[in-house]
Amino acid sequence: MAKSPITCHILDAALGKPAPGVHIHLQKSEQSADAPEVATFRALATGITNEDGRCLDLLPPSGTEGSIALQEGETYKIVFKTKEYFEKTGRTTFYPWVEIPFTIQNPQEHYHIPLLISPFSFTTYRGS
Repeated sequence: MAKSPITCHILDAALGKPAPGVHIHLQKSEQSADAPEVATFRALATGITNEDGRCLDLLPPSGTEGSIALQEGETYKIVFKTKEYFEKTGRTTFYPWVEIPFTIQNPQEHYHIPLLISPFSFTTYRGS
């Protein structure tokens, strides 16, 4: 089954369970000629994690209608809206959202961005 070239997975480390219903925003960095040292981001896609805490359909699969070609050397960012998730589970959080920027090194590879969250910490790594 073909899937989005960028996927993510969220696990609630405090509960030891997936985090369903988290809103995800995928953005792409755009350099400004006026201020090249300042990164601005343009919205590309949105999604919501499923019951397994996964978002597998952020972008159409590569080579299909509407697909977006990832660019080597370009920086993208996933924003996870964690505050709403924690509120739905009756908890407060120190981090209302988590932003994970990453750079595409090989556009033909799949990029999986896992996130482990708790109300007062988060961690991530490059998944497969």
